[in-house]
Amino acid sequence: MATYDLIIRNGNIVTLDSIVQGDIAIKEGKIKEVSIGEHLEAIAEREIDAEGQHILPGLIDTHVHFNEPGRTNWEGIQTGSRSLAAGGVTTYFDMPLNSTPPTINKENLELKRACSEEKSVVNYRFWGGLVPENIENIKELYENGVIGFKAFMSPSGIADFNHVDDVTIFKGMREIASVGSLLAVHAESTVICDQLAQEKQSQNKTSAKDFVESRPIISEIEAVRRIISYAEATGCKLHVVHASSRKVVDVINEAKQRGVDITVETCPHYLSLTLKDLEEKGGLAKCCPPLRDDQEVEQLWEAVANGEIDVIASDHSPAPASMKEVTNGDFFKAWGGISGAQSTLNIMLTEGHFNRNLPLGKIVELTATNPAKLFGLYPHKGIIAVDSDADLAIVNLTESFELKKEDLFYRHQHSPYVGRTFKGKVTTTIVNGDIVFEDGNITIVEKTEINS
Repeated sequence: MATYDLIIRNGNIVTLDSIVQGDIAIKEGKIKEVSIGEHLEAIAEREIDAEGQHILPGLIDTHVHFNEPGRTNWEGIQTGSRSLAAGGVTTYFDMPLNSTPPTINKENLELKRACSEEKSVVNYRFWGGLVPENIENIKELYENGVIGFKAFMSPSGIADFNHVDDVTIFKGMREIASVGSLLAVHAESTVICDQLAQEKQSQNKTSAKDFVESRPIISEIEAVRRIISYAEATGCKLHVVHASSRKVVDVINEAKQRGVDITVETCPHYLSLTLKDLEEKGGLAKCCPPLRDDQEVEQLWEAVANGEIDVIASDHSPAPASMKEVTNGDFFKAWGGISGAQSTLNIMLTEGHFNRNLPLGKIVELTATNPAKLFGLYPHKGIIAVDSDADLAIVNLTESFELKKEDLFYRHQHSPYVGRTFKGKVTTTIVNGDIVFEDGNITIVEKTEINS
């Protein structure tokens, strides 16, 4: 009789196309058997009875800011990765900015890697930065394992991570294309946003609505159209992050149809929060691009259902509570970033599956399979199959809960989702065959990446 490290029995295994009851056997970090509809005749050191629960591929969060090294007072790899584990996420891609120094050369990349090896409880990869001063570092960063490159087309808000001008981004895209990587862009027009913000502030118009109006959807559209033209000229693969509106997605899909190699991400906050939340919750709900109105939320969900969006990622961008405060009603001064990495799956299940009938397979596609395919991790990750990595989330879809601040594993226990009731609770998260989260608790002290 076969012997394994772990067997998960009687769970509803979710794939892109079906949900079937079965057993999953795991050994040395890999899925070794998947038995559908039949009891697996084997023994293991540990068994989990998942009857009545659903087993999903672990989520891959392609967009987080854990700020380490250098700004661990904002967040950190230990707290950030634990929050991901509590949310069913088994792999994250850490952005190059907010940490100090930023990941713009090999030396800085190695600093971040060392922190992750020591502290992360889930798998990790890293973005490299594209800034005006590091085009000559692109090849070296790629050869040392960055998953792709990130650039800001407007100011990042971080002094040591400069946004790119048009010449820099064009030259950088040529270099990125030459090594076969891709560029992720924060696409907002500096000219539009800066001019509108100056006008608002000069008139003492600093409300939540004023802030949102200073960063309109057309600002995203202008920047996306411009970067698409550069992609067509350079042949660089392009990934547009945190699209806040279907109008932005439409521009990207038009480019796809004429052969541009481009993909698009949106985030849970654009699918669940609106200007009204920003007005009510203050700085906790401030982000860039900003939250939109109810109609935009519904149109984004239509785009999700129609397969027009490629990836859902959290864009977890934490900061201390003092930086999120709105003083004297001035929304322009509060830090723009939402803490949400722990709640991605909860939002997709509650708002998507239960409220809008989005199939579970579609959620798997957007949060696990597509990210794995897009970034070269498939079929090791993003799927439940023999020989794939044993990265899994077990979810009880019948359980509802109210998110409380004490449930959060972030360094700073605040989020615009606190107080919300979600349906579908993560009960167990497994990373490379190890149970790292179970019944509300982190169950492993540290976890380093097993490279596939």
